[in-house]
Formats: sequence, C-alpha cells, structure tokens
Amino acid sequence: MNQSTVQKSRRNFVKQAVAATGIPFFYGPWSYNRVNASKADKPIKIGLTHDASGQYGVSGQSDLRGCITAIEEANLNGGVLGRRVEYIHADTRTDPRTARQVAERFIQQHEVSFLAGAVHSNVATSIANVAQQVGCVYLNTNSSSPLQASEDCHRVKFVFDANSTNFAKASTKYAINEYGSRWIILANDYEWGIESAKAIKAMAESFGAEIIDTILLPVGTRNYIGVLKKIKAMSPQVVATAIGGNDYIPLRAQVVDMGLNHSPIWVNNQQDWPDHYASTEASILGIFGTTWYHCLDLPGVKEFVRKYRQRWPQSDIKAPGNVYYNGYMAIRELLSAIERSGSTSSHGVIRELEELKISSTSRMQHTNAYMNPLSHHLQQTVYVASSNRRQDLKNEDDFYKILHWLEPGEIEDHSEQHCRLESLDDTPVYDI
Repeated sequence: MNQSTVQKSRRNFVKQAVAATGIPFFYGPWSYNRVNASKADKPIKIGLTHDASGQYGVSGQSDLRGCITAIEEANLNGGVLGRRVEYIHADTRTDPRTARQVAERFIQQHEVSFLAGAVHSNVATSIANVAQQVGCVYLNTNSSSPLQASEDCHRVKFVFDANSTNFAKASTKYAINEYGSRWIILANDYEWGIESAKAIKAMAESFGAEIIDTILLPVGTRNYIGVLKKIKAMSPQVVATAIGGNDYIPLRAQVVDMGLNHSPIWVNNQQDWPDHYASTEASILGIFGTTWYHCLDLPGVKEFVRKYRQRWPQSDIKAPGNVYYNGYMAIRELLSAIERSGSTSSHGVIRELEELKISSTSRMQHTNAYMNPLSHHLQQTVYVASSNRRQDLKNEDDFYKILHWLEPGEIEDHSEQHCRLESLDDTPVYDI
C-alpha cells in the first residue's frame, strides 16, 4: 500500500467515524505525519478499554487493575525505550457501540499508541474494527469467543485469554467420564455464549454424549426458576453452561435454592475469578475451566499474589484471579515487544508479538506459551477446577481445587485455520 492509498483509507475512516459519532477526527498519526515532540520526551500512552458497568463490570475492573499493575512495574524499571508509560481509561459499559466510541475517542483526541481491554466478545470486535482501520495494535485481554481468532481476527489484534473451544476440550471429556453422557447446554444468547454452546456440543458429542437440549437465554436474565424447573424435569446428568458475568450470580443462587447444585453436575465452560469470589462454597457449581489460579504451586505465584495485595489493598477481591492475570500478562508482553522492536511503530510491534514465546516459569503456568502467528491467539495451559472442600483450604481465598491441566497442543482450536489476517501492506503504519 503506497502513501496515497494509506491516506485515502485514513480519510475514508475519518468520514465514517464523523458520520457515526459526530466527533471531528484528528488527522494523524501516520508514518509520514510525525508529532513534533521528541519521542524520547513523549510518554507511551495506552488506551484501556475496560468495562466498569454492565454485565462484565466487575471482571472489567479486575482486568483494568492487572493492566495498570504491569504499566506501573514497567515505569519502576525505567519505562520502555527510556519513555514513561501512561494510560487512559474509559468505561465501555459492556456495550459494543460504546466501545467503538471509546476506541475512536482514544485515537482521535487522546493520541494513544495502543489499545487494550475487553471481556465481552462483541465489545472486543468493535474495538478491533476501529483499531485495524488505523493500524493501532490492540490487545484483547479477556474475551474468549472462538471467533476472535478465527472469522473476526485482525492483523492488529492479539488475543490473550484461552477461548471456549480450549475450555470445552479441557473439561468435556473429563465430565463425561466422571459424571455421565446425558447433557443439557445453557448459554447466553450473544456471540460468546452461542459459540461456546457450539464448541461444547461438538466436543461432548465427539466423546459420546447425548445433547438433549440447548437453551439460549437473553443477556440480563435474572429469573431462572422456569428454566431450572424444565431442566429438573428432563433429568440430565450434566448441565454445561456458558453464562457469564452478572448473569451467572443469580443462576448459581437459584440452582442452590432449588437443590440442584449436586445433581445434575454443572460444567461451566470457563469461570472468571471475580464472578466466584463472593460466592459461598455451595454456590460454586460443578467444574469449570480457567487459565490461572493464585494457589498454584509454581515459582513466582506467591510473590505475584503478595504484590497484588500490596498494590490493591482496598479491592473487594483479596487475591488475584485469571482476569487480573490475563490483563497483566497482556500488557507486560506488549511492553516487552515494544522494547525488543526498538520502536512504538505498529508493524515492528506486530512482528514481535507474532513471534512471542513465553517460558512456563515466566507465565507461572505448567507449560510454555506461544503466540499463534496465523491467528494471533496465545496458546497456553488450561486448568479444570471445582469448588474446594472446606477442610482442604490452604487459606481463606482458596476456593478452587485444580483437578487437572492440559498443554496447548491438547486443546488446540482448529477453527483458527479460518483466520485470514490482513497483510502488513494493507495495515497502516501507526506510530505515536
């Protein structure tokens, strides 16, 4: 793509953005439109696009804390390329339209160098679409729809959480062998829930399960009594769920109230630590997937937990979980990629992230992790967990019992072969 083509693409985006938001678009920055300030004197600014309200408000704030911690640690070590790292945050409200406006404003008015954040997959898609048009590298820190690294992949987007297929592969065979093959699937009726339900169904049937029903529920559902009565009447051995954020809290409580928390067995595709933290032992249902746990007996974990508690003493969540961990690791690897690249120029950072390999010790997981260069999805260890028994607690926050873990190759999502990343030639150079 030559400069005139880039400029034309840029101006087309400007017209679309103004039409959509009514906000004048800031022309620049491009490789040929440099800021006047010396780069050494100009901070590296990251736009953090995390929910503070809506379905994933609690998880969004945990994700935000992880990102902020990684930024602060970098500054304590002298910054990146000798430059201080700054951040700006806005509430994306678990809403794709709001997320798009936030991403546009960060680029137009605040001149961010990078974007990071998302739990809701449709929110991540909106941010990534804006980022790709201008060439701004975007880290999808915590959204886990398989589409994020397949049909909705982009050259500027890097996905740091495991996805629904990874979690389904980790938990499904175990659940069938342990609990039975007669299954019902219960899922949120939006991209992540729908794609999770598809992944669970495919995995379960491949291991011999019978799916007797798939029930999709609107986001924002709070009364589950009717659907729980239906489930009870159908007598499944397993109910597999993909219900996230604030929707999962009343589901758990109502399952316990109806005495359904032990039979059938509940298998949640994945469970975010913030959603479980305030739960009683009885309402942590069945088994579920996660990428990390604060009681793993691995090098670095205790120190990571200590630093979290020192930095965030006022947080209601007294131990770091998978969401905080994913946000922290994503920003840490972005800043390392900038350092290795020697520049904030998007193309150099993209190349570094595409070649990313992280040791198990550095990741505080059981196996090494690596970025799939063809889908931009981080391949990592996945854990299957259940509620810990009171007599087995190592400390007051030891809610989980890790049942087993799987290496990246055992849980690979083959749908990522459908990812078609834009070429670098068709991706604008973005550098502030």
